Amino acid sequence: MSIITISRELAALGDEIAHELAGILHYRLVDKKNLEEKMKNLGAPEQELLKYDERKPSFFASLSPDRDEYLHYLKSAVFSEAGQGNCIFIGRGCDVLLRGIPGVLSVFLAAPNGIRIKRVKSYFQCDDKRAEQIIGKSDRDREGFYQYFFETKWKEPVNYHLSLNTGLLHPQLCAQLIQSAVENNQNEETETAGALRVKDMILGQQVVHHILFDKALAVHFLEAVVNAGSVTLFGLVNAPSFAEAAMQAAKEVPAVCSVRSEIQVVQEYGVIR
Repeated sequence: MSIITISRELAALGDEIAHELAGILHYRLVDKKNLEEKMKNLGAPEQELLKYDERKPSFFASLSPDRDEYLHYLKSAVFSEAGQGNCIFIGRGCDVLLRGIPGVLSVFLAAPNGIRIKRVKSYFQCDDKRAEQIIGKSDRDREGFYQYFFETKWKEPVNYHLSLNTGLLHPQLCAQLIQSAVENNQNEETETAGALRVKDMILGQQVVHHILFDKALAVHFLEAVVNAGSVTLFGLVNAPSFAEAAMQAAKEVPAVCSVRSEIQVVQEYGVIR
């Protein structure tokens, strides 16, 4: 199993390079359309996709409990696609969601501002001023998205395995460089470990979904960390009975071997669903 995540600035040729790479490696390409369709099929409300997708949320959107729901569906969709192996993700914070998994290679694509302006002018048939505005808004949205959902810096080079300047490098060369990095990173042990880790992450999201949506239990900031079928629950509740009910619900999910609770009971905490 091999997975590539591509994060990119606007007008850094992310789509072009991803398609070129998919053709060379014969990998599935998972883009915005694919993930949105997957999230809708899982039950994500369309208004949440419009409100949060790769953008800095408005003040009122940032206060909404919809944030946790959107992140749950995004994780579920990404992990499900990753579980099929040999794929390329474009954007949506997939580099963060899949960070640390053996066999995942994360790439960042950037370009000099002057070149980005030229490209945006060509895309949108606009002048320099409007192109700068479009680039500025896109950068602020993506920076805000990463900070709000993942508390990490979008453009920080150390967060990626490979960073490429598409103002200097042709898309075909970029794809070849990424291909070389993937092939040097592949081995049977890594692929097996990565597949097992993703399998556990998928199961974790299934547990969270069953507790929050099937059982409608009031557990805030719920996470299910899974290791070979053994589940540990984390979160906040305002009564011990909710923690116990969450444990019982988790045991109902197929493939769960055991359940341990690290859910914190905070009497004064009001959970809003």
